[in-house]
Amino acid sequence: FRIMAGKVKWVTDIEKSVLINNFEKRGWIQVAENEDWNFYWMSVQTIRNVFSVETGYRLSDDQIVNHFPNHYELTRKDLMVKNIKRYRKELEKEGSPLAEKDENGKYIYLDFVPVTFMLPADYNLFVEEFRKNPSSTWIMKPCGKAQGKGIFLINKLSQIKKWSRDSKTSSFVSQSSKEAYVISLYINNPLLIGGKKFDLRLYVLVSTYRPLRCYMYKLGFCRFCTVKYTPSTSELDNMFVHLTNVAIQKHGDDYNHIHGGKWTVSNLRLYLESTRGKEVTNKLFDEIHWIIVQSLKAVAPVMNNDKHCFECYGYDIIIDDKLKPWLIEVNASPSLTSSTANDRILKYNLINDTLNIAVPNGEIPDCKWNKSPPKEVLGNYEVLYDEEMAQSDGTDRDLRGRPGQPMGVKGSRTRDSGKPVLTTWK
Repeated sequence: FRIMAGKVKWVTDIEKSVLINNFEKRGWIQVAENEDWNFYWMSVQTIRNVFSVETGYRLSDDQIVNHFPNHYELTRKDLMVKNIKRYRKELEKEGSPLAEKDENGKYIYLDFVPVTFMLPADYNLFVEEFRKNPSSTWIMKPCGKAQGKGIFLINKLSQIKKWSRDSKTSSFVSQSSKEAYVISLYINNPLLIGGKKFDLRLYVLVSTYRPLRCYMYKLGFCRFCTVKYTPSTSELDNMFVHLTNVAIQKHGDDYNHIHGGKWTVSNLRLYLESTRGKEVTNKLFDEIHWIIVQSLKAVAPVMNNDKHCFECYGYDIIIDDKLKPWLIEVNASPSLTSSTANDRILKYNLINDTLNIAVPNGEIPDCKWNKSPPKEVLGNYEVLYDEEMAQSDGTDRDLRGRPGQPMGVKGSRTRDSGKPVLTTWK
């Protein structure tokens, strides 16, 4: 039988070996030199071809693939922001308390993505916003690239115009052949540890969007910059100060190949509990989990919820110095490359646990199964949100818990063991 279908370009031999080892472990394949593989971990490019109307390809019941057909509604930077904005407006229209605003017209609960505009389409709106606070710093990112490629910071309108000229784009009024960018207000007050900026890479598995069922992986990590952070405008071009991507930081003089500039999420939690207190730390992680669920709910109505699909996303979260989490982006193909020994162990287990949920007990896949795996196969995953269970229990609420309060509404969180037990909430 076939667990994956289609050709794939492996990013590295390490990624290939980790996946193949996991497939072998289940008895799904025998590996031999120069063998033609029957099982594939699909790339995001391949998935488009498989579900393309032109190819006429149809997946059989024993074929399961690791992306949703239009995953880019969440994983393209511009579409993610567009869908979250639409989600806010819809909740406002419904009169949901979730869309409540303060006296300045700012969302109280749904303000979890930085102010963002699309370029060139929203150039005039961006200029209007920029002039309200001309001392602000903004970060520009190409919509369809990863690993920090093409990213730069600006604090003057002239820099945008220079980018436009360099890109041979004569006008911002209409879309040209120029690649689309997003420009977001830069979080210039990040939480620092050891004087360095970091972000969180968290893994979230979605087995179905309608009803939404998602799982949080407990073994995420922090990625640190190699150079101490400064908001100084003289360092805007120094990506070793501002961008946490390992693909960038590994080229720095101060990069440590042993720990790879990474901390486990559990270490971060211990650090925050000892410096800020346990209650504040629990509140922070509650808010991170809540943000993730809301982002998935924002795209659920437009996602092609094909029964053959599951997806493991890489969420990038930045925490500011007020311990407010911000959703930066969501990755469709989070790196499985190992930069350290601990990395390899984490990612091997990630693949193992993901496949155990997608195909419980390593049995022949059946896309018609109800996608509710038994608890014993979850491994390091925890149920983050189960819409079907929430609705049947009457616990699906529009409004999250008050700031500082646990947001679980089913079974509530238990803190006695020191480990958060994720529950079902909206």
